[in-house]
Order: sequence, then C-alpha cells, then structure tokens
Amino acid sequence: MGHSHNHDQAILIDPARRRRASIILWALLAPIGALALVMVIVLWPQGNYDRFALNGSMDVAGGASMQTGTVTRSLEQDCPSSQGLEEVGGKTLSCTVTYVMPSDGGAEIQLEIPAEQLQARQPRAGDELRYLDLSAVDTTSGAPYVFVDYVRTLPMILLALAYALVVVLVAGWRGTRAMIGLVGGLVFMVAYMVPALLEGGNPVLIALTGSTTIMFVALYFAHGLNAKTSTALLGTLFGLAVTAGLAVWLTDAAALTGANDEHAMTLSTVAPQVSLPGLLICGLLIGGMGVLNDVTITQSATVWELAETAPHARASELFLKGMRIGRDHIASTVYTIAFAYAGAALPVLAIAALSDQSFGTTLGTGGMAEEVIRILIGSIGLVLAIPVTTAIAVIVVKATGTGGAHGRRSARATPTPIAIDSQL
Repeated sequence: MGHSHNHDQAILIDPARRRRASIILWALLAPIGALALVMVIVLWPQGNYDRFALNGSMDVAGGASMQTGTVTRSLEQDCPSSQGLEEVGGKTLSCTVTYVMPSDGGAEIQLEIPAEQLQARQPRAGDELRYLDLSAVDTTSGAPYVFVDYVRTLPMILLALAYALVVVLVAGWRGTRAMIGLVGGLVFMVAYMVPALLEGGNPVLIALTGSTTIMFVALYFAHGLNAKTSTALLGTLFGLAVTAGLAVWLTDAAALTGANDEHAMTLSTVAPQVSLPGLLICGLLIGGMGVLNDVTITQSATVWELAETAPHARASELFLKGMRIGRDHIASTVYTIAFAYAGAALPVLAIAALSDQSFGTTLGTGGMAEEVIRILIGSIGLVLAIPVTTAIAVIVVKATGTGGAHGRRSARATPTPIAIDSQL
C-alpha cells in the first residue's frame, strides 16, 4: 500500500505529465478562443444602423424634447390638463400638482404624476424627474409637460460604488480583477454585441462569440492563467453550448416571440431588422453565462482543494466527493434563480390570484412563459455543467498535480526523489 501511495505522489509531481495535460487543455481551448476571436472580427458592427431612431418617435408632433428637473413642492390644486375645460362645458378637476425647477434653468413648471405612481411614492423636494416638454408643440389641449420617470442616477452610482468597495475589501486583489473584468465585459457588450444585434446580425452567433470571448478574458484575468481556470472555462463552454442548443429549440417549439413588453415592441418598431426571438435567445445566453461561471469555477476550485487535502485519493473518490458538494451547489443555485424571478414576478402572480385563470395558464402566457423557460433552460445547462466540470477537474488535477491550479509546482507536494526512495 505504501508503494501505491508513493507512486501516486510521484505522479502528482511528474513534470512530464503536467506538461502533457497542459498541452491537452490548450489544444482544446486555443482553437475555441481563436475561432471566437475570428468571429468577433467578422461580425464586428459597422455602425450602419440608425443611432437616433428613437429621437424621431419622441418628436411626433414636432418640437418635443426630453428634459429633467428637481422637485420643489407638491400641492393639491386644479389639474393643468383640465384647465380650460369649463369654457367648453367640461369640469376642472383637482389633483396633486408637482412643481419642478428645470435643470437647464427657467421658471418652475407644473407636472401631473400618474395616480399609480403617487400611490406608490409621493414626490419629495429634491427628487429629480424626467419629463417630456411639449410647450413648443402647437397643441390646443392637454398639459404642456408630461411626467416620464424619476431620475435614479445618483443612488444607482452610489450603490455600484458600495458594491465594488465591498468586493475589493473582502476579496482583495482577486476581487479587484473580477470587478475590472466585469466592467470590461459590459463595455464589450455595449461596443460589440448590442450594435451587432441592431444591425440585424445572427443573434445566436453574436451571443456565442460574445459570451465565449468574455469568459476567456474574464476568467483568466480574475483567476489566473492556470489549469484550474482552464478546467472551469471548459465546463462553462460546455454549459453555454447546452444552453444555446436548448434555447434555439425551445424558442421555436414553445412559440416564444420575445414581443411581450413595451421595450420589445418599441424595438420592433424602430429597428425591424432585429429578430425579437433571436434577441430572447441572446439574452438567455448572456444571463446564463454569469451563473455558469460561478458554478464551474467553484466546482473546479473544490476539486483542487480536495486533492490538496487528500493527494493520494483515487480519481473516483475525488469525483464523488466533488459531486457531493456540487449537488448542494446545484440545489442552492436553482433556488436562487427560481426565487429571484418569483420575487420579480409577484405583481403578475398577484393578478393571477385575482383572476379566474389557473396558475398553470398564467405561467404559460406571454412574458411569464419566456421567463419560466429561461429559468429551466439555464438550470439544465448549469446542472449538466457541474458533473462535466468535476470530471474534467479530476482528470486534470491527477495529471498536473495540485500545483497546476496556480501555474506552478505545488510547494506542498514537492518531496525530493530521495525522500520518496527512502519510503519505498
């Protein structure tokens, strides 16, 4: 038995085996990365779409413009939209009128905020609002200023900074690299994926090339150029492939249109070259990318930690132990995805409870069906990626040794040949 343990340990530190395993990993990943890079270059947007298509839709009457302002006070008084109705036999109505100081200067204006907005939250002095200025439009009725939404820029920036600070303080330099990778990924999406989609490019190809490129850069940048990261990347790419295949099939089989909210309808009007079902598939892949990255890097790290604590464990033992942890990860992640959407969909679920439709009928309608299928497809890709990543990690860690996780030979498992011989 002692001979077997020494043999296993010698294999773990065998430089030749480690080099061969690294070559195999790169032989698998390098063509995929090169292909993704070539496809990004081929599909790179040329900018031949109408960047200001929505500007015209906001100016339907000529002279309308979007403005911002700061709330000064709110009063109960005659509604601006009903002023002048008495002259034509109507009745002037009373409502909450919000006074706003325009950001570009000038006199205060009066805004009527919809009742459902007032019921949820009363405007407060200092709030920033966005409104449509129709004062230059030649209209004979209606209010000259129309409430659009609150301006939430400052609190969102503060929250983002707090998030970045917490990540950096807790995770240190690795957390800093992850945040840089996140920002880089978002910039890449805005610079490449969104314009390419607006030009009418193939959404599946754009999503696959974009997601693959982001994963290559983000994973290696955040976790280092090593065997552990390469293993997680292989598992992530496998999960993305499964997710893409299911998404393409289910979008057609379940008759998903992607045209179930106001943003999609607006997009179909101003950019008819964009495929809404394709956009749905693209969004599904981007959404699944982050969750897959989470479970695969965690599962790969788990196998390496197990191998470090038990360097003589057989491959089957490492796999079974890794999967015990992986099953817990699967359960918690599935809960996270499902409950996150259930929380966001509470208004829809409440409407279903107030109607005579069954719960199943509600889930099968429009946007609800899209989200349910999105969750199920993403979860299938996630669940299948865990055993695949675990198996790859076990194979790689047995071939490279635990030092391969950091791109170097492990100091923990570097006994001299003399020490090994003395135990034979």
